[in-house]
Amino acid sequence: MGGNVLDAGSAAAILFGIFFTLLVLRVPVAVSLGLACLPILLIEPRLSPMMLAQETFNAYNSFILLAVPFFLLTANLMNIGGITDRLMTLSRTLVGHFPGGLAQINVVLSFFFAGISGSSTADAASQSKIFIEAQRKEGYDDSFSVAITAVSAVLAVIIPPSILMIVWGGVLTVSIGALFLAGVIPGALIAIVQMGTVHAYAKARGYPTYPRAGLGQIGRAFLVSIPALLTPLIIIGGKIFGWFTATESACIAVLYAGILSLLVYREMDWKGLVNALGDTGRLAGITLFCVGTASAFGWLLAFYQIPEYLLSGVKAWEMGRIGTGFFIAAVFLVVGCFLDAIPAIIIVGAILQPLTQAVGMDPVHFAMIGIVSLAFGLVTPPYGLCLMIACSVAGLRVGDALKDTMIMLMPMFAVLALIIVFPSIVLVLPNLVSPEFLR
Repeated sequence: MGGNVLDAGSAAAILFGIFFTLLVLRVPVAVSLGLACLPILLIEPRLSPMMLAQETFNAYNSFILLAVPFFLLTANLMNIGGITDRLMTLSRTLVGHFPGGLAQINVVLSFFFAGISGSSTADAASQSKIFIEAQRKEGYDDSFSVAITAVSAVLAVIIPPSILMIVWGGVLTVSIGALFLAGVIPGALIAIVQMGTVHAYAKARGYPTYPRAGLGQIGRAFLVSIPALLTPLIIIGGKIFGWFTATESACIAVLYAGILSLLVYREMDWKGLVNALGDTGRLAGITLFCVGTASAFGWLLAFYQIPEYLLSGVKAWEMGRIGTGFFIAAVFLVVGCFLDAIPAIIIVGAILQPLTQAVGMDPVHFAMIGIVSLAFGLVTPPYGLCLMIACSVAGLRVGDALKDTMIMLMPMFAVLALIIVFPSIVLVLPNLVSPEFLR
């Protein structure tokens, strides 16, 4: 940018150099992003350190981001209010007779939970407490139990309503309704390959199974679970058909989960409600602090036109749409190992967006490649937050669970490749239900 003391290359070297240095020193990601901005703001005469606070506040001043704490609260109310227990009973009647019955239930419950909470960390925390000790008692290997619990938890960022979809839509101006629809088929495919992986493990290691449930048991479990199963339909349907915005749908989800927990299932008391609010406040504070500092970091990238500088050589490769898709996936897969998904979207998504526009990639297709790729980062060290949560609950070192985790990720890589090569996998539902979302 003309008149600046620093050129794009120098600014990029300072920003990313300080940021990664602080990460190596184990400074929290949100703090590292903010501190990396300060030298630039001090060096550049036209900028000032106050702009860090200003840009951070501008990021918080977003109606869409209000959905984040509300979806987190919905997940906490589900756990405390007995909603999760009903969904687990339904999952057991449906797939408990499959090889590796308890692990199959783990995957299916994560699928149901994902359609309500939108948070993989909330899923990993709750599922770890439910399943790891239970699987240990039934003879499952600890490394397998941790791996399947962590890997199935990533469904929550792929299946709508996903917090990552809300952030992506708000930051990169993509229809959140289209993203909600686009995530359904990829999420279902990943759940299916996870169940297939459990089946293979169970056959190889002789894991136990449960007796097949009768139609009466399935019917009773389904009837009890209907109020809980309506939650994702209300959230997604209301957004798609224009009844309310993403933020309003999150508020309605909280009210609905609260009514189910307090009045229908009657398993939540006032102490439980206070605990849910406290947990939500802590997790939302961490998440949104990261959004604020990442937005300030991203603003400096745009100020110096660093995305154009970084991509100037890549555009010359002329990779085409499929090649660009694999390049984007590779970048997000690497970044996701070191960085939380939300700042990765704000920073890396903004950098890569011009590249996708140059090859004519649909913004929704780009978003789903990015979100699915970032989901892997939740279970791959050194970041691997879901894996660390599951290991912490199990009392297991991350390295001990890494082999089984990597094996379980292999079929998921195949699904990611299908999404890149065949855009219709993610675009078919938005085209069928609401084509106006893609215009």
